[in-house]
Amino acid sequence: MDYTEGSEIMKRRRAKKMMLWFGIISLSMSFLGFTSAYIVSSKRDDWLKNFDIPQSFYYSLAVIILSSITMHFASKNVKKENNRMGMILLWVTFLLGVSFVWLQLRGFDEIIGLFGYNPTGPTSNITYTYIFLIATVHIAHIAVALISLLVVIYNHFKQKYRNGKTLGIELVATFWHFVDILWIYLFFFFYFVR
Repeated sequence: MDYTEGSEIMKRRRAKKMMLWFGIISLSMSFLGFTSAYIVSSKRDDWLKNFDIPQSFYYSLAVIILSSITMHFASKNVKKENNRMGMILLWVTFLLGVSFVWLQLRGFDEIIGLFGYNPTGPTSNITYTYIFLIATVHIAHIAVALISLLVVIYNHFKQKYRNGKTLGIELVATFWHFVDILWIYLFFFFYFVR
């Protein structure tokens, strides 16, 4: 198949999807770099071998999985032009995303309050510093996903996703699922690699 054929609209769709996938691949490589550095640093003498994962991180895992499910069904409903259900599911996904961020911040409070480790300074530990760093960078990507989701909610409210013109929600849904899968990977990485 000749990838240059098709209308200008189809070419733009393919280009935007390809740009998103290039971004996802580069972000994946960044997080693989972070987790590789975590593994290399685990050989240090001051590395905690039996650290505790904050309880809030467990809850955030459930919330992020649920948000991926609601995003999937939101996207399907928007594409079918089932506007009311699509809007409800978009808002539920947004609220779950905000809940995820809140739970992550609670997890940070648990690390500081219950375990006594700060991200930096005399009460810091290299193990938890890595966890703070990696989770904070992930939260930044969730924030981008939340802002993008607000744009989709606004566009859906303005009824811009009609007659198959759903590229915006397709891109945001793909990115949303990526950041969700990324947290699942990071959570199990922290759980198993000690």
